[in-house]
Amino acid sequence: MSEFALEFLDISCTFRSRDHAAQRYTAVADTTLRIRAGEFVSVVGPTGCGKSTLLNIGAGLMQASTGCVKVFGQTLSGINTRAGYMFQTEALMPWRSALDNVMVGLQYRGVADLEARRQAQSWLERVGLGGFGDHYPHQLSGGMRKRAALAQVLVLDPDIILMDEPFSALDIQTRQLMENEVLDLWAAKKKAVLFITHDLDEAIAMSDRVVVLSAGPGTHPMGEFDIDLPRPRNVAEVRTEARFVELHKRIWDVLRDEVLKGYAQQLRKIA
Repeated sequence: MSEFALEFLDISCTFRSRDHAAQRYTAVADTTLRIRAGEFVSVVGPTGCGKSTLLNIGAGLMQASTGCVKVFGQTLSGINTRAGYMFQTEALMPWRSALDNVMVGLQYRGVADLEARRQAQSWLERVGLGGFGDHYPHQLSGGMRKRAALAQVLVLDPDIILMDEPFSALDIQTRQLMENEVLDLWAAKKKAVLFITHDLDEAIAMSDRVVVLSAGPGTHPMGEFDIDLPRPRNVAEVRTEARFVELHKRIWDVLRDEVLKGYAQQLRKIA
């Protein structure tokens, strides 16, 4: 088996304009990125740099214009069945209870209802929602819905976990609680994680490696940084350590210029 769970090899992705068919926009260009089995990798970059596009390509929800994706050494064709995807907005069905939402993926896989319910309840308990299985999404707080969404992904026991800014809408206290919970759950099974975030602090606190993407169009990796902070980590406490501050400065020195470029591009679009 390949040591890499997920590989993006010379990936480029170009879109046609909806209004002008002749106009094209390159969201990702010449990007190579490898995530080892059991590795937690975060990708940061300015708005519009293609982070989510890359994640969707890794999930098999979008096809690259050029290049290929490999999953444990095998070329990806269609949906990545070995990956679980936690979206920025929850994929909870409002008409289903928390328990029913968590078990729905198992049901689609043909697991018997009784066993699916048992596994779903077990995961609700692991994310701190054991007593809320009969609650509907509108009856849960934002943090509780994120926990339910996390259980919805992890109950399927994916080998790869794809996360697209999953905690960006939460208040800082709830966000840090969720970050620590994700790290605890990840440490238990060491799945490969590709984590997209705008928050450099979050990326450093959680990851084994941080990848900086350039500003679009035609984005590509500008740098990769190994995060050698000891584990286990508390995401709030680790930010006060001298090594964290040093890593933050090193990465921000690269990221800052790309953020400014991206901001300037956004202003030109508005103008």
